[in-house]
Amino acid sequence: MARRTSLSLRQAQLLQLAAQGLLVPARAPARKADVLAAIARMRLLQIDTIHVVARSPWLVLYSRVGAYPPQWLDELLATGALFECWAHEACFAPITDYALHAAHAREAARQQHWAMRNATRMRREQAGAMQALLAHVREHGAARAADFTSRGAGSWWGWKHEKRVLEALFASGELMVAQREGFQRVYDLRERVLARARQQHAFDEHLPDAETLRRRLVLGAVKALGIAQARWISDYFRSGARLRDAELSEWVVQGRLLQVEVAGWDAPAYVHADHGGLLARARRGALRASHTCLLSPFDPLVWDRERAAALFGFDYRLECYTPAPQRRHGYFVLPILRRGRLVGRLDAKAHRREGVFEVRALYLEDGVVASAALAADLARMLLDCARWHGTPTLQLARCNARGLAAPLRAALRMAAQRA
Repeated sequence: MARRTSLSLRQAQLLQLAAQGLLVPARAPARKADVLAAIARMRLLQIDTIHVVARSPWLVLYSRVGAYPPQWLDELLATGALFECWAHEACFAPITDYALHAAHAREAARQQHWAMRNATRMRREQAGAMQALLAHVREHGAARAADFTSRGAGSWWGWKHEKRVLEALFASGELMVAQREGFQRVYDLRERVLARARQQHAFDEHLPDAETLRRRLVLGAVKALGIAQARWISDYFRSGARLRDAELSEWVVQGRLLQVEVAGWDAPAYVHADHGGLLARARRGALRASHTCLLSPFDPLVWDRERAAALFGFDYRLECYTPAPQRRHGYFVLPILRRGRLVGRLDAKAHRREGVFEVRALYLEDGVVASAALAADLARMLLDCARWHGTPTLQLARCNARGLAAPLRAALRMAAQRA
């Protein structure tokens, strides 16, 4: 048996960042094709409606492609280059992965997802309503929940009845999201959405069998992650129970996966064979991180708490669902990635009407030492992000990091003068 490749923890970090498109700054100016390429690299772009700073999918893309018009995401969806599905959670995915996700949704294991369970319950309890709404869309065309007039709180975030029915039909695959209007989903029949996508894009619609599906989900997750322990893989697509090393051995023998030892880990890691060149570069120290950016809480780099802790020593929990008195850092705190390391957290709010980007608090991780160079990187990051989403006036309220407040304020003044 060939000798396993060994990596330091730092080399493993850089490998994951390179695979995720977070190692170096994006070229400027951004192009719409860069947005699609970033999603294809990640394989998923998680959707969340919270927009204290910027909507999560917009921020995930900004971290990778730089300043771009957020409407590009809507345009890619409307032209069929992207589609929406339930995977890790509600996600955008490239249309080239349509068959993968359609097959994934039909697997019995998918019924464990809350959206699938609710769709099954709705079909059992509201079959007539589902058929009636499906017939309405078939006859009258695409529809939004806002097109219906009923009111009343339901079990899903207070959604009205038609919204719950539309979502159940979407989860079951009978409806797809044809486009978005002001971040509202516009639903249409699956066959009509796919027909429009076919006019501009080539993609496979043949659903894979169970074994092919399993292989594609596992290998696809490993490739998107760059490097992963077996127990982290299933979380990426929410494809079932945690994997064991023995379940990956067939693909290691076939050469589809490369098994790697990472210093300090008690379990082997895996790298997709397509990243063999990247692995070699990481091993010889040829990967250099130069990118500094804010991350969404729903960024693939940090959405798995265990993985973020093992790879980056970063214990991260989104606290918007935590009662205010129990929060440590804030409602919607953004991790700070600086030159390949997760160095801090930002509690911020964008006041769009006033054009103000409010930094409520900035925290550095234990062991991160304040310096003029760190302050300069953070100042550029904050001002660039503030300008991108239309809140160019930066207000720094608190800097909860010893020795950083004064150099950061000075760096902000200097960066603003150069802009």
